[in-house]
Amino acid sequence: MFFPRSANKRQCIRLLNVANYPKLEISISTKTISKRNEARFSTTVLELSNARPNINRYTKLPENRRFFVESPRNSHGHWTPPKTGEEIFVTFIDKEVEHRIAANEGDNLLTIAQGNDIDMEGACEGSCSCSTCHVIVESEEMFNKIPEATDDENDMLDLAFGLTETSRLGCQINLTKELSGLRVKLPSMTRNLQASDFSNNK
Repeated sequence: MFFPRSANKRQCIRLLNVANYPKLEISISTKTISKRNEARFSTTVLELSNARPNINRYTKLPENRRFFVESPRNSHGHWTPPKTGEEIFVTFIDKEVEHRIAANEGDNLLTIAQGNDIDMEGACEGSCSCSTCHVIVESEEMFNKIPEATDDENDMLDLAFGLTETSRLGCQINLTKELSGLRVKLPSMTRNLQASDFSNNK
């Protein structure tokens, strides 16, 4: 493809309509050829390497953050803060940092966490088919107030790192007034094994 001699790197990228693909590794090389009594001309070559495959990868976060297996970031719906007087409080413990959040009755922990920039992945978009929103309920007394896990949830919990007696999936815990004051720990690592990984291998 030929470009005007004055075209810069950004303009070349725009012409090829690849500006919205940041994971493409892009390099620009410009070669100008001139001869006596002939007009100068230039050819700008845009070389695009293969895009990195869209696969899960381990991501090392800063020291005060968690390690987790990252899959493409998903949006799980809009979270709306509660009205005054209708708050139900939940605390997320990430390493040594505590995040006390005022939420609505009926909100699940995954939606609350993602709506408040807390590192909780939900690779399956809250459909109970992965274990990336694994949380550990701090109090056994509070754990017993949560409705019993379904067979599907237990199957996914079996895939979670650091499983404990009070482990649950954040997407399956819906807040009630009885659960106000709930405290949950975020495990130091999660992994993204989804139910589809097994069904595809059958």
